[in-house]
Amino acid sequence: MFPQRLDSPLAYDIARAMLDGFNRHYRLFRAESARAKHRFETADWRGQQRAQRERIEFYDLRVKECVMRLAKEFKAGEQAMDVWQQVKLHYIGLLVDHHQPELAETFFNSVTTKILHRSYFHNDFIFVRPAVSTEYIEVGIGGANQRPTYRAYYPTPGTFDAVLVQMVNDFDLQRVFDDLPRDAARVRQLLQAWLGDAPLRANFQIQMLATPFFRNKGAYLCGKLINGFSAHPFALPVLHGANGRLAIDAVLIGEDDMLMLFSFARAYFMVDMEIPSAYVQFLRSMMPRKPRNEIYNALGLAKQGKTLFYRDLLQHLNHSSDRFRIAPGIKGMVMLVFDLPSFPYVFKLIKDHFPPQKETTREQVKGKYLLVKQHDRVGRMADTLEYSEVALPRERFDDELIAEIEKFAPSQIEIGDGRGEVVLKHVYIERRMIPLNLYLQEAFDAGADSPRGRAQIESAVVEYGNAIKDLVAANIFPGDMLWKNFGVARHGKVVFYDYDEIEYLTDCNFRSVPLPRNEEEEMSGEVWYRVGPKDVFPETFAPFLLGHPAVREVFMRHHADLLARDFWQAQKERIQAGCVHDVFPYAQHKRFNQIFTSKETP
Repeated sequence: MFPQRLDSPLAYDIARAMLDGFNRHYRLFRAESARAKHRFETADWRGQQRAQRERIEFYDLRVKECVMRLAKEFKAGEQAMDVWQQVKLHYIGLLVDHHQPELAETFFNSVTTKILHRSYFHNDFIFVRPAVSTEYIEVGIGGANQRPTYRAYYPTPGTFDAVLVQMVNDFDLQRVFDDLPRDAARVRQLLQAWLGDAPLRANFQIQMLATPFFRNKGAYLCGKLINGFSAHPFALPVLHGANGRLAIDAVLIGEDDMLMLFSFARAYFMVDMEIPSAYVQFLRSMMPRKPRNEIYNALGLAKQGKTLFYRDLLQHLNHSSDRFRIAPGIKGMVMLVFDLPSFPYVFKLIKDHFPPQKETTREQVKGKYLLVKQHDRVGRMADTLEYSEVALPRERFDDELIAEIEKFAPSQIEIGDGRGEVVLKHVYIERRMIPLNLYLQEAFDAGADSPRGRAQIESAVVEYGNAIKDLVAANIFPGDMLWKNFGVARHGKVVFYDYDEIEYLTDCNFRSVPLPRNEEEEMSGEVWYRVGPKDVFPETFAPFLLGHPAVREVFMRHHADLLARDFWQAQKERIQAGCVHDVFPYAQHKRFNQIFTSKETP
């Protein structure tokens, strides 16, 4: 029962201190995101990668700081529950005119759950649902920051190119373009081709989010082209050319292109946002199929993404009746994987014990997942949501699954406490994909010589090799390269999702299998040569990967270099020399240098 009167001055002081903690966090988060513009302009790619890694840690550091302050100044953990009830109400009042209320509510939850025992922080003491609306928040007229969330432009057939030039210049990138009028003409040509022969309506306009999205070596200008009843999302990638000047590299247009750009398998963007909810609302209008939690994640606001995901999960459980089950596919030796058939995610628990061939520990596995979280995932490694103490209804679990968890990961489950709950102590959650080995089996079942089977094998094997090469470009060696450790995502994209054996490419020692010195060694069924802990022999991949003739034929035609030590060693040496590879979130055929000749005048 919440109090009818706010009569605790201490409660207000605690609420004020918590909001101060959040404001400090978002101020630092935003400042680091804003500095991405300067790093892009100065081509500081190493700095950009470092900042992307370090920014991920900001949130937990600020939560820890706030918890320590509340304990030291207010003895927060010793306060009565009626004080904590008032803390939440005061906090809501402080958020009425706040520009990031949804993020501040999540920060409140994070701090509160560090202070109070789990039995106390159910509905009454945390924000299970948002309390403050994020609709129609906008920077006030005359405020310190008068930049709107998006700008609108109104081109006509005669001014289209000039408006596009002005639109790009409004982003104030402090580096000279090689030929912006040329790039604008190309953008206009492709946008007009997308519209086809549709007449331009009275509302014809371009709406552009006011700040660029930075990731790796690119800046992305995101907006939508509106004509009549249609809105067409698009993005313009801006890159550094070989001459050091800027150039627009492509036009990504349509929801599918935007979904690829904002994929869950890519690193988070850096973007300076005063009102993140307004950015999310705009992006959701461009990608209505993308959940809001994944958009927050893509913007680097992973804690808010986790909050929204958990709310979506609880909402789904309220409106469904199927049960969590052991996930289809080959069982892993390190992770126990289960899913809810009607929900497009998988849940992973680290097992308590591993077979002898897996020389690893729980902490090492967690370290691998953290590495992936902080690394450039180049569209080839699935992002994971990491949770602790997740309570779910016992009645929604198959008995077989409960038995499996109690057998292989008993330390990760707690059942009971009077509410019929299953509490998962530590769980990773990822987007569900079709395991690549099952996807290939579907093709084999359809017939490797049938048009469908042949096309599916071709696309899967080519994508598999492309995925490995993209990971290599990002300084990642997958470790276990078996088909079962990769999945097929939207649009047939192959993504890696088994991280317990990944290593930095530069930490690996790539070797060729030595020639046998005698007949005994040649006929030996065992490895007769010395193998160090980081030694990799690429030529030995073939027996494990290429057993099916149709798979072998496609693989050798497109990716035979993956079986050669020289390929891996050359990539390692390039990275060690300081090369930051280009891995594009769009197909090569979309690039202007593939569409237009250098001398072309549109």
